Amino acid sequence: MIQFRDVHYQVKDKQILTAINFAISTGEAVTIVGPSGSGKSTILKLLAKIISPSSGSIEVNEQNISTLPSASYRQQVSYCFQQPVLFGKNVRDNFQFVYDIRAKEYYENHVLETLASLDLKPEILDQEIADLSGGEKQRVALARNTIFMPQVLLLDEVTTGLDLTTKSLILDWLADLNAKQNVTIIKVTHEEDEIAASTRLLEVNEGRLTENGK
Repeated sequence: MIQFRDVHYQVKDKQILTAINFAISTGEAVTIVGPSGSGKSTILKLLAKIISPSSGSIEVNEQNISTLPSASYRQQVSYCFQQPVLFGKNVRDNFQFVYDIRAKEYYENHVLETLASLDLKPEILDQEIADLSGGEKQRVALARNTIFMPQVLLLDEVTTGLDLTTKSLILDWLADLNAKQNVTIIKVTHEEDEIAASTRLLEVNEGRLTENGK
């Protein structure tokens, strides 16, 4: 489903990634690990079309992503930030926007079902963004990104700094998406328990990638 072919990424005279090659099949759950500053998040941002490779190609479903319209592409390959970005005045604004950009009628029951899957109660829709805790913001952002389920979910250290209960809830929810809805999940993490539980590791070190540290 996903193929990186000799991807390089450079900013001015600094080489960030060198000759990145890997493939990921539909429905896989892959964890990208490595030291801070090694290029892990850069791989996610390249795949999300937030930035473009200096050379090489990235293919999704056998199509070079550089040829695909960014808006429709990002509806299928969804990027979740470490620090969730919410907008508008309250939580409902975030979900109404998702429907609006797809020219669909807002369906609150579907929103409430998605929120409930992340242990968020209906009244949170009327809460102002500024009043949410960090864990609530992250769960709202994840719910918003999956109201219309993407093919691929890119997770950039989304559990960092969360309490153990919230972290466990999110990890179980992600595992369910992967197992039951066949969502391909690619995540960056420094969390040792998540790394230990991963079925496939890609390790990045000084801009170069190895499989399972080999």
